[in-house]
Amino acid sequence: MEDFEGIRPYLDHEVVGVLESLVANPELRDAVAGLRLPGLKRLLPPLARQIVGWELKRRTRGLETVRDVQLMLEGYVDALVEQTTSEFSVRGLDRLEVDRAYLFISNHRDIVMDSAFLNLAIHRAGHQTSRIAVGDNLLSRAFATDLMRLNKSFVVERSVKGTKAVYAALHRTSSYIRCSLSEGHSVWIAQREGRAKDGFDRTDPALLKMLALAWRKEIEHFGDMCQRISIVPVSVSYELDPCDRRKAHELCVTQTRGGYEKTSDEDLMSIVDGILGEKGRVHLTFGKPMQGSFQEAEDLAIAVDECIIGGLEIFPTNVEAARLCGLDVANSQLEPLPGVMASFRSRIESTSEAERRFLLEQYTNPIRNQLSL
Repeated sequence: MEDFEGIRPYLDHEVVGVLESLVANPELRDAVAGLRLPGLKRLLPPLARQIVGWELKRRTRGLETVRDVQLMLEGYVDALVEQTTSEFSVRGLDRLEVDRAYLFISNHRDIVMDSAFLNLAIHRAGHQTSRIAVGDNLLSRAFATDLMRLNKSFVVERSVKGTKAVYAALHRTSSYIRCSLSEGHSVWIAQREGRAKDGFDRTDPALLKMLALAWRKEIEHFGDMCQRISIVPVSVSYELDPCDRRKAHELCVTQTRGGYEKTSDEDLMSIVDGILGEKGRVHLTFGKPMQGSFQEAEDLAIAVDECIIGGLEIFPTNVEAARLCGLDVANSQLEPLPGVMASFRSRIESTSEAERRFLLEQYTNPIRNQLSL
């Protein structure tokens, strides 16, 4: 594990020290106070931070292993699902063996919740939770890095510069994933760098080429890689995307101004919105492990895309958006939920005319993708 010291998740013997550091971290206390005690933080910031510190100490007392941390978080995740979703459903997990390690590749809609829903689903089915790939662009604050690495996340080094450094970082990520799988630990990674803000889910062949680096001396083509590791495509579908208006704004600005520059806390705000925001129904579809004669990364990417797109759930929100975009589409097989549809229409009405098209496209493109299969 020495080669992966800077990117691997924390180990059991490190948990107590990391938790003590987190509890004492003023940035974390300040961030939590803003979420849990916003009024008190505005009026008496030091008191709000002190109360948060006491609560963090109480919540983390007795946690000594990564499993302890995840079991503690399980209660919060269960409550979060209860509060922010109308229903959480899963299909296809019965295809997978409980005692086997898988490389889960999913579409990417939410920074945190995609992998959180996946780990919740496999945990409930008796599987060990997976290790999670997280880009270092999301870890600009030390406390964020510690929180992620405590929860079985490993760091994908995207900010390195220079050809040799980039190659070394890609090889390190690939080798870590190989090491994890060989030790019996499943891994989750998104199908591309960054979220599909327009709802257009496509696997980046460069991701698959990166994954193959650790096996480059042993395989001739990508079909061989599928024989060595169990690549499982996973489709993640949200009836409501808590970050849809943020995404619409970014896409609109990018198109009209030729680019978009995030504020320093924008990713953090997207994480909070994604965790706490209303989601309607959420559905996961687990595909079968990939098999086939794939000569090139592009061939495997197409097959993964077909599985992910085919497994997406089409909700009434998708249908309504598609019709507003001028498509003649069939009704969803799911009954509309009045509260969810009211929230969806409210979002459309509260979005500026310039950005509304980008919001509707996010919900329409999953249908377009399925129609193109």
